[in-house]
Amino acid sequence: MILSGRTIKECMGKEIIIEPFNEKAINPNSYNLTLHNELMVYENHELDMKKPNTTKTITIPEEGLLLEPGTLYLGRTREYTATEKYVPMLEGRSSIGRLGLFIHVCAGFGDVGFKGYWTLEIHCIQPIRVYAGVEICQIYYHAIEGAYDPYISGKYQNNTGIQPSLLYKDWEVLS
Repeated sequence: MILSGRTIKECMGKEIIIEPFNEKAINPNSYNLTLHNELMVYENHELDMKKPNTTKTITIPEEGLLLEPGTLYLGRTREYTATEKYVPMLEGRSSIGRLGLFIHVCAGFGDVGFKGYWTLEIHCIQPIRVYAGVEICQIYYHAIEGAYDPYISGKYQNNTGIQPSLLYKDWEVLS
């Protein structure tokens, strides 16, 4: 079951944390999250799953930043979110999608217990200018049934910024 916007508001500060919180960002069954003012890109064209890949940070200027197709931009939400009780999920807003801008490649599913900023895997169909502070995506919450183990992985939990892939750490565990 997906929580209604009213229920999200009622849970704020208790079962759900969104900081900063803006009551105007509540939708009938979701909450709009905004884009932070920094993006990250990988420096190399060829990436390696078994190694850390070097990145560089780009600040989005006041006049916006033109994104180009064929490049993966990692961004993050301005908002920190946390919940111990619900499964958080992230989707792009329809107005953003109608401009050909995608906010995730495959990581729109959160784990119950996740705490942190959401890293966005941004790519576009055609060149598009983006601005810091735009309501770029929406978070919604599912109730979970049955006993569960909350997310406690140290890989992305309690992050403070944009998180590039840490998949290489999985190889270290398997070795």
